[in-house]
Amino acid sequence: MSIYDRDYSRPDYEQQRPQMQFRFPQVTPVVKNLLFLNVGIYLACIIIKPLGNFIYDWFSVDSTSFVRYFQVWRLVGYQFLHDLHDPLHLIMNMVGLYFLGPTLERFWHSKKFLIFYLLCGVAGGLSYLALSYFPQVGRGQLVGASGAILGMLAACAILFPQFVVFIFIFPVPIRVASALFMMFYVINIFTGGANAGGDAAHLAGMLLGGGYVYLWPRLKNRYRPAIHSDNWEVRFKAYSEIQREVDRILEKVAKQGIGSLTKQEKKTLAEATKLEQMKSGL
Repeated sequence: MSIYDRDYSRPDYEQQRPQMQFRFPQVTPVVKNLLFLNVGIYLACIIIKPLGNFIYDWFSVDSTSFVRYFQVWRLVGYQFLHDLHDPLHLIMNMVGLYFLGPTLERFWHSKKFLIFYLLCGVAGGLSYLALSYFPQVGRGQLVGASGAILGMLAACAILFPQFVVFIFIFPVPIRVASALFMMFYVINIFTGGANAGGDAAHLAGMLLGGGYVYLWPRLKNRYRPAIHSDNWEVRFKAYSEIQREVDRILEKVAKQGIGSLTKQEKKTLAEATKLEQMKSGL
């Protein structure tokens, strides 16, 4: 999955005609550590097989061990394990983490992002445990960061609807992609299709991720005076207003050229550039 960034964040913006273009995101601290942990554990388990057997026995999610012995650490541990016989399982999750994670970590702060990431994974594990008693899902071992990754996808779809993701080689609006994934997971769970248990975790991660971003600010502010509105919601509204104004200015430049901008419009672009550079750690 990947996203498009805006040209006005480039230092040489005024020297070239504006256009939407693909850029690799700058990795943020928590995302970098998560990437290292996931890849490192995967390689260690492949190279040292006894270690791999031990880790998967004690940290994957399975209904028998969790219910009988209440081994709650599995709800976090399984998120750092992936199918040793299918490298694509790891690769696809890490690609999603690389492209979506930095955006959310910069929008929030690192601690909040990490908590959000892990909770989406926990929701996926709990959903799998709850549904594993139904014959359509069945029992087995659950591993993978997919619940957390898809929670991020749902959150970005609400916070940044202008994003585009790639499904295979096809660019798809992020909200369309999220809706398609959710529909597929629901159908697969109810029909007992292949990997229905994994899809139960995927769906739960998306519901928690999207539900938190959409509902929490509204529920929180409903029971407090308007003057104490949540900082996250206020910041997001201000950010959205800036984006809309910048889009209007960029459209004007595309049609009439950079020379058509007023002094105030140039100032707005300059401020937007500084904001994007600060968010990217430039």
